[in-house]
Amino acid sequence: MADAASIRPPAVITVVGLGNMGRPMAASLTRAGYAVTGYDISAAARERFTQAGGRAAPDMASAVKGATAVITLLPDGKAVRAAVTAMQPHLSPGTIVIEMSSSAPLGTRALGAEMNAAGFPFIDAPVSGGVKRAIDASLAIMVGGDPAVIDRVEPLLASMGKDIFRTGPLGSGHAMKALNNYVSAAGLTAAVEALAVGEKFGLDPNVMTNVLNASSGRNNTTENKLKQFILSKTFASGFSVALMAKDVRTADELGAAIGVATPLAEACAVLWGESAAQLGPTADHTEYGREKPKQ
Repeated sequence: MADAASIRPPAVITVVGLGNMGRPMAASLTRAGYAVTGYDISAAARERFTQAGGRAAPDMASAVKGATAVITLLPDGKAVRAAVTAMQPHLSPGTIVIEMSSSAPLGTRALGAEMNAAGFPFIDAPVSGGVKRAIDASLAIMVGGDPAVIDRVEPLLASMGKDIFRTGPLGSGHAMKALNNYVSAAGLTAAVEALAVGEKFGLDPNVMTNVLNASSGRNNTTENKLKQFILSKTFASGFSVALMAKDVRTADELGAAIGVATPLAEACAVLWGESAAQLGPTADHTEYGREKPKQ
């Protein structure tokens, strides 16, 4: 349970990264009563945030000034390190940094160790659930780091997510997120391939989806993506193919780094990397299910 030092409203919170996830998560914090300032290197992203009723700062220094906690929601660990390096000289003593992006676990450990040594508590807390669950504040949040620091930020995290999992030491949240997305990507790959084979054989893809969801082949893709985004051809889940490819690659690289063989992850990393290159970085990850050109 959180203690007397918990970060509660109306504490000042800065959200760095105002993309598809950052905007609704910042909005959830605002609804909970926190004083939220947003920042993004993109002027267009800052403008969208302002038009939606948020308060955006024009630069990193003014964004983090006086913040009790800073949340990063950025594309990868490289962007996170650059942002943390830029903000560090302007942080108030003891400001907590909550890394909620999808970053490489070992890189997170290194960066977090540096920040902790400098007097800025650092935890990783990536999320799962996509834009829909970011909007209704029902995200799953995987948190790694010092339990005492997690205790302090738990009310803040609870304003954005429904299920908060303490995964272990620093970096474990990012490890869990990458592994989760690898399993998700593998399930989507299998479902798309199964439907392609079935349709070629003469099966109705909608009927196939119903059967899968009533049988042992059921997974997140069959339940939440096939009809909604792939068969409908809307391809609008809100999570890009480039980010999915990155997360699968992160999971595969983590296995290699610690000496665990992951042949399926390796194969998936190749497939998703090729798909991201073919579709482009802004394509939705459900576009993996688009009909491929005939060989």
